[in-house]
Amino acid sequence: MSVTVRVPAKVNVQLAVGAARPDGFHALANVFLAVGLYDEITVTPADELRVTCDGPDADQVPLDRTNLAARAAQALAERYGRSPDVHLHIAKDIPVAGGMAGGSADGAGALVACDALWQTGAPRDELLEICAELGSDVPFSLVGGAALGIGRGEQLTPLEVGGTFHWVFAMARRGLSTPAVFREFDRLGEGTDIPEPVASGELLAALAKGDPDALAAAVSNDLQPAALSLFPELAGTLAAGRAAGALTALVSGSGPTTAFLVRDPESAAAVAQALLASGTCRTVRTASGPAPGATVAGR
Repeated sequence: MSVTVRVPAKVNVQLAVGAARPDGFHALANVFLAVGLYDEITVTPADELRVTCDGPDADQVPLDRTNLAARAAQALAERYGRSPDVHLHIAKDIPVAGGMAGGSADGAGALVACDALWQTGAPRDELLEICAELGSDVPFSLVGGAALGIGRGEQLTPLEVGGTFHWVFAMARRGLSTPAVFREFDRLGEGTDIPEPVASGELLAALAKGDPDALAAAVSNDLQPAALSLFPELAGTLAAGRAAGALTALVSGSGPTTAFLVRDPESAAAVAQALLASGTCRTVRTASGPAPGATVAGR
């Protein structure tokens, strides 16, 4: 028997970042939107825990027990007093190291898949608690849709979305380290008064109405200046997408993927083509959201 779970990527339509906390994390007001790019995690009984991966940039995915999918299997097994002897196969389609929560998606997917395979019957609150232990973005990968994450992003409140939003994502030619981007955020903000992060009322209203123009006017990412400081070439990608007609452009999360909100699928195709022709990115993908969270796709 095996279980396959499909898990979406995410884009941060708002990422408000507070000052560093004593524990080293930053307080966040993080508005997540799940989008229709998916990894699939298949879990099969095995003699020992092992991880395999295929798909774009699969060679960049760790296959040891540091992989979030492996850590999720171990965490659930420990709670239920069993051995995590499974083969975890990741069919990768979410960009790797791209600020779209691909690793977090794999952790959430493995957790749901192992729960189904082992028939542990873990309550959803317990699964979310394990997700939060694994990483700040992992709970949202389980939930999907749209949500406001506070704390370090793991404390979620579901949000209403009144329509479909269309996106183009441009993948950069190299990666960016999330810890490095947060360190640069701290460096750039040194000596300034960093306000407590709060969600934008205008942005939440735009999501609820399904209004792409209002959403375009309200998106923001406090990590974008830090990402651009470390990776200045991203400014050219953002400019190329805007010139091609995107309603707005921003760095997704800590980057280096850049995200372009467009009006409809036809606009998405045009912006994607222009971005590729600009030579400022490695590849592009189109997707829409909201998308469902971790879902069992097959047994």
